[in-house]
Amino acid sequence: METNEITDKIIGCAIKVHKVLGPGLLESAYQTCLYYELVKSGLHVEKEKALPLVYEEVKLDCGYRMDFLIEHRVVVEVKSVESLTDIHLAQVLTYLKLSENRFGLLINFNVVKLKDGVKRVVNGY
Repeated sequence: METNEITDKIIGCAIKVHKVLGPGLLESAYQTCLYYELVKSGLHVEKEKALPLVYEEVKLDCGYRMDFLIEHRVVVEVKSVESLTDIHLAQVLTYLKLSENRFGLLINFNVVKLKDGVKRVVNGY
């Protein structure tokens, strides 16, 4: 499956969850429901994927956790905030860099129309 097909499928699942739940809930509610929809759609999903941090000789085995890693190549970060900021984008870019993946989605469910809460993120290496 091509990366654009994967991201389109992910966004479709997120839209379905948002249409049913609407904005205003906790991030964990959206994350759990999105996980259910992603798996149901047939995508390979790793939830709360451990992301080791290596700095020179220092290795933290589980320094961070990505919300989702889809099909071994698309990082998905779920938010439920008033508005996305540069630090949210930086977080996804850092996850992409540390996981050596190129594509990510930052999805904020706390919006009236989900299309206004979705940002595609590309790590140029």
